[in-house]
Amino acid sequence: MGIQTYLHRTEEQIAEACKRAGRDQREVTLIAVSKTKPVELLKEAYEGGARQFGENRVQELLFKIPQMPEDVRWHLIGHLQTNKVRQIVGKTCLIHSVDSVKLAREIEKESEKQNLVTDILLEVNVAEEESKFGFLLDETEEALKIIHDFSHVRVCGLMTVAPFVEDAEKNRPVFRKLYEFYVDMKTKNIDNGSMTTLSMGMTGDFQVAIEEGATMVRVGTGIFGAR
Repeated sequence: MGIQTYLHRTEEQIAEACKRAGRDQREVTLIAVSKTKPVELLKEAYEGGARQFGENRVQELLFKIPQMPEDVRWHLIGHLQTNKVRQIVGKTCLIHSVDSVKLAREIEKESEKQNLVTDILLEVNVAEEESKFGFLLDETEEALKIIHDFSHVRVCGLMTVAPFVEDAEKNRPVFRKLYEFYVDMKTKNIDNGSMTTLSMGMTGDFQVAIEEGATMVRVGTGIFGAR
């Protein structure tokens, strides 16, 4: 099967999950995670209708941008080091992986220099895995309050990378916990953005994530195959 077949199958699975959850499929954005994949494969996905692409590394993202059509929307989903902020600001539609106030401050500084507003998500380490980046849940509200005062960074929501599990059901509590927190933050109005985005769920568990309220899912292997 080709990439376009996998892409359309993934879209069908999103539609099925939305139906089960009583949600409108238009509420969920599919991000084709194209990290480590050659540009030819991205173009194939693009021809199949994909417009949102997620990359892990700044260098790889910058390498691919000029080789793809201009209407592609680029997402940085991997860990971002503060010393790479200057290179990436202005190049993405969304940075998913803001995992510290220090990083947000750096993005603010660079965005101000470029006279633009950068859309970000705060990465939350819901499962408290030592190997993962992100705010712990009980640190996130405080971070939101600080970033609220920044004028060149807009917090659009939250993101998590759930544990790697064989059975997607095991991640349901992780997704549910973040969704409940997300709803709580929306009612408090402490973000300086719109708090409309919940980026959670990957190839192995995105259907469960959608059932629990995800508005963005990041699918790599399910579209492009194993590395």
